[in-house]
Amino acid sequence: MSENNCGKSTKCVHTGTFQDCITKGANTPVYTSTSNGFNCESGNLYYPRYLNMPNHKAVADKICALEEGGEEAIIVSSGMAAISSAMLALLKTGDHVLFSEDLYGGTDYFLKEELEKFGIDYTLASAENLEEFESKIKDNTKFIYFETPSNPLLKIIDIEEIVSIAKKYDIITIIDNTFACPINQNPLKFGVDIVVHSASKYLNGHSDLICGAIITSEKLMKRIRPYVINTGGTLNAQDLYLLERSMKTLNLRMQKHNENAQKLAEYLEKHPLVKKVYYPGLKSHAGHSIAKTQMSGFGGVLSVETTLNKEKTREFISNLKLFQEAGSLAGVESLISLPCETSHAKMSFETRCGLGITDSLMRISAGIEDIEDLIADIKQAFEKI
Repeated sequence: MSENNCGKSTKCVHTGTFQDCITKGANTPVYTSTSNGFNCESGNLYYPRYLNMPNHKAVADKICALEEGGEEAIIVSSGMAAISSAMLALLKTGDHVLFSEDLYGGTDYFLKEELEKFGIDYTLASAENLEEFESKIKDNTKFIYFETPSNPLLKIIDIEEIVSIAKKYDIITIIDNTFACPINQNPLKFGVDIVVHSASKYLNGHSDLICGAIITSEKLMKRIRPYVINTGGTLNAQDLYLLERSMKTLNLRMQKHNENAQKLAEYLEKHPLVKKVYYPGLKSHAGHSIAKTQMSGFGGVLSVETTLNKEKTREFISNLKLFQEAGSLAGVESLISLPCETSHAKMSFETRCGLGITDSLMRISAGIEDIEDLIADIKQAFEKI
């Protein structure tokens, strides 16, 4: 039976596992050696920086199988390593990149701080108006980069429409699929060229690893892999082992994340102290109809705009017992943050507010706890205001 024809839970558990021939253990052994034998006949040399160790291959094969349509994957030291490597491996001085304007704050900061140093031009534009977005393409545009759902406003971009525009101009497409993860969305099936992940988030899911992933075709990986090897953004064997362990439960975890986020969004949408809830699973969400066509689940993250000022919103957060205030997301525990102070703190106040990221916008990462307890916690925190 081919694993390629199996369901996602089966792929999560079995794909990529490297079995030790001595003990035949259920888990891939941890290969910690940085000095390994050289095969003078084949010229092969196992070396962690070369991305060819068994721990790397095990995780790469698993992610590649889950991101249906991926031919090759590499695992790197962080989500930003994945994002920056995918970009810089394909760009040169004089090139132009078109970005959707709703980006993770770290990505936004990277392009504004680093691309100019390499003589690379870029444009940020809203992908909600596709005609206007397309008008920003230049003769030297090399790729389109976008997120859907976006961080933190969960905006939905029509993947097929973006791909159609890109193909018209022979432009490469790159998507950050972190918020959806491969369980809920597979952009390669819609024609996207490269998928990147902050694997620290749902792929790991336990708030204890920093890592990233790039998934693409064999052709494009031939250009990306040497860049990653040359710049050294690889991940160590222990962390690769932990990531593989975590991914075995990815499908199970995501079902609970999806379910809890949907119920929290529905509860909060009706709360008198809530102005707006951003979650693609809600019928009131502007991108709900598009999300239904390209996502099999709506994810574990929602953002909430309260009717309170920043001081009172922070008081609400401090009243919570189960939700921990934290700058990251996607752990098994429920987390909450103010993007204005965390993920998008490096954006100017004017830019943030222009995008809708106000001082009272909260980003909630729904964990896998019992939903009744999470709702009760939110209820008592509001009641104390």
